[in-house]
Amino acid sequence: MTLVQVKNVTKQYANGEETITPLNEVNLEVHQGDFLSLMGASGSGKSTLLNMIAGIDEVTSGEILVEGTDITKLSRGKLADWRASHVGYIFQTHNLIPVLTAYENVEMPLLLLKMSAAERRKRVEIALEAVNLTDRATHYPRQMSGGQEQRVGIARAIVASPTLVVADEPTGNLDDETTEQILELLQRVNNELGMTLLMVTHDIEASEIAKRQIRLERGKLTERQSESTNREITAA
Repeated sequence: MTLVQVKNVTKQYANGEETITPLNEVNLEVHQGDFLSLMGASGSGKSTLLNMIAGIDEVTSGEILVEGTDITKLSRGKLADWRASHVGYIFQTHNLIPVLTAYENVEMPLLLLKMSAAERRKRVEIALEAVNLTDRATHYPRQMSGGQEQRVGIARAIVASPTLVVADEPTGNLDDETTEQILELLQRVNNELGMTLLMVTHDIEASEIAKRQIRLERGKLTERQSESTNREITAA
């Protein structure tokens, strides 16, 4: 089942008198249950593409459909409501609120949804269990390691059972051992929970855990088909 369709998306912005075009008529399909990694040089637009799919950045032209809804046509208010219900975001720098416990940080996205306190509690407990942090529920970020903080960030991203989980350099600030643990956890989120995952990374080894590897270069996407063959992605 096709979950996301990126259709002829272009992104431009002005840099003085120069117009920069990091994305030029990009097309991409993401299917339900995909785990897709997106690589590219610094400034290539990979995080911009991720954020446009997540409804954070605006397109210059083109369409992005998620479950048939063209999110580029939604008003700001409706787009905010859509993000709360459909997107879980994993940040590079965790973005945890320091004065809240792990439990409270994970609960935050649920406060934007119509849900009883009992249902929120159940979902938070399930999310913390999924990332093996039940014993850290009452701990604050300062009382946890970087890897534990990122696991809290992953629990926060999946707690609302989103349509799509997006991760922007989720292992960028972690050591090798912790990176491996986080990547294994992301695989579990995809394989065991069946969540669709889009991950931006600069790490080739990290990208290879994904089911599909996409590279963005000169405004175009190519998908790795094998170790020796790449195919340019054209119409979605």
